Amino acid sequence: MDFGPLLLSLKLAIVTTLVLLIVGVPLAYFFAYSKFKGKFLLEALVGLPIVLPPTVLGFYLLLAFSPKSLLGSWLQDILGVSLVFSFVGLVVASVIYSLPFMVQPVKNGFTGIQKSYIELSQVLGKSDWETFWKVIIPNSKNALLTGAVLTFAHTLGEFGVVLMIGGSIPDKTKVASIAIFEYVEVLDFKSAQHYALILLGISFTILVTVQALGLKQKEGDD
Repeated sequence: MDFGPLLLSLKLAIVTTLVLLIVGVPLAYFFAYSKFKGKFLLEALVGLPIVLPPTVLGFYLLLAFSPKSLLGSWLQDILGVSLVFSFVGLVVASVIYSLPFMVQPVKNGFTGIQKSYIELSQVLGKSDWETFWKVIIPNSKNALLTGAVLTFAHTLGEFGVVLMIGGSIPDKTKVASIAIFEYVEVLDFKSAQHYALILLGISFTILVTVQALGLKQKEGDD
């Protein structure tokens, strides 16, 4: 059994989750506390991957990242970066595709914090930055964990978007979901099942662990 696609899927899921913790948390904070009247349009844009078919999103990303497009040619000529059929492209596409799965739970966690905690921090003369790190983040641990887990699991099982952007290049863009599809195409169900069972086991283990940690924290709070 070739473990390359599985390792690549895990690598993609880990990198995407880390990137979205950096990008998605500030965005969730903006959506939770900003008074900008047009933010609902930005929220709709961020949430679009939830309802948009992955192949449609992948198709438009492929057009945007193509060397023939303005963005693609600029990235290739100026930065020397090609996002089509590359691991970097998979990461960028995965970040866009999984963005709402990080932002939405974290935003809900932020808005669920009692306003009195934030107001007390402000009364004590704490800056917005200090309030964010010392009040908001500690009281949103479950939301952050949920967002990270959803992002990881969602990225681990990606198919349509990664296929459109990366194709199926061994050790470069061929993730486990694509390997499963290719084995099914040639009726090699045994090999497909090997990958499917491992992904199922990883996903189930992650969810059980999160549930256990949530129950443990709840018991500690009680």
